[in-house]
Amino acid sequence: MGTRWFGERVRRNEDPRLLAGKGTFVDDIQPPRLLHAAFYRSPQAHARILRVDTTAAKALPGVVAVFTAKDLPEHLRGSLPRLIPHPTLIHHKTQVALADEFVRHAGEPVVMVVADNRYLAEDAVDLVEVEFEPLPAVVVLEEAARPGSPTVHEDLDTNIAAHYTQRVGNVEEAFARARHIFRERLVMDRGASSPIETRGVVAAWDDRARQLVVWDSTQAPIRIRNFLSQLFGLPQHNVRVIAPDIGGGFGPKIMMCYPEEILLPHASMMLGRPVKWIEDRREHFAAADLRGADRR
Repeated sequence: MGTRWFGERVRRNEDPRLLAGKGTFVDDIQPPRLLHAAFYRSPQAHARILRVDTTAAKALPGVVAVFTAKDLPEHLRGSLPRLIPHPTLIHHKTQVALADEFVRHAGEPVVMVVADNRYLAEDAVDLVEVEFEPLPAVVVLEEAARPGSPTVHEDLDTNIAAHYTQRVGNVEEAFARARHIFRERLVMDRGASSPIETRGVVAAWDDRARQLVVWDSTQAPIRIRNFLSQLFGLPQHNVRVIAPDIGGGFGPKIMMCYPEEILLPHASMMLGRPVKWIEDRREHFAAADLRGADRR
């Protein structure tokens, strides 16, 4: 017997609107007096930052502001929240909004430029000068887990963040009774989600109403709202995070929070104007968290 859920096709409510070109994506959001952000991202996988010179970038006509880690207030300079809080996380470490003394992966944001348009912001990023002292980097997971491996975080002596063992049933008994036992070594390749629409954020701060509105290409708008409320000391009802049509998620868009999701609201608060950032495809490969990517 067919029902609405079994044995029959379920009509998708959103298709007619999207097929008619009536979707609304983050890049469609165009508030008045909109500014645009771009990022200088680390070309190094692991390095000490010796010098950051933004003088030429700030002098470029059309550039409104340039932010480094030292320009951020103290509550924005610490680590972002745990992606997956769990008691097994014995060495909790996560991203910072902007790298300060060290960079720990290629693509990590070091400088944010805000300008009248994205073209000017990108031109200003090209004028940023950063001097690095390269440090040993390890890119193979097994090597990173071995004792004595170069560590991502200088204040730890290991790269192992958690120990987690999952058992279902009596494993030892099952092995003891098994006629044959097979061992297999599985290698997972590096995945990339590559959604049609990459990540994007538009932040608009209303100083008179003390209200923050964020349009975010995210799969977790409630969690983003709760964190921004806590981070900026605002009541939850004064923070609104809107996830419009997001053009594909596939996992990376459910991670929270990305540095850009914090830096764009901060820039809007400081400058009194809406600020937009849209991730380009190269940034997506280097800076998106691909651990959540579906492998279907």
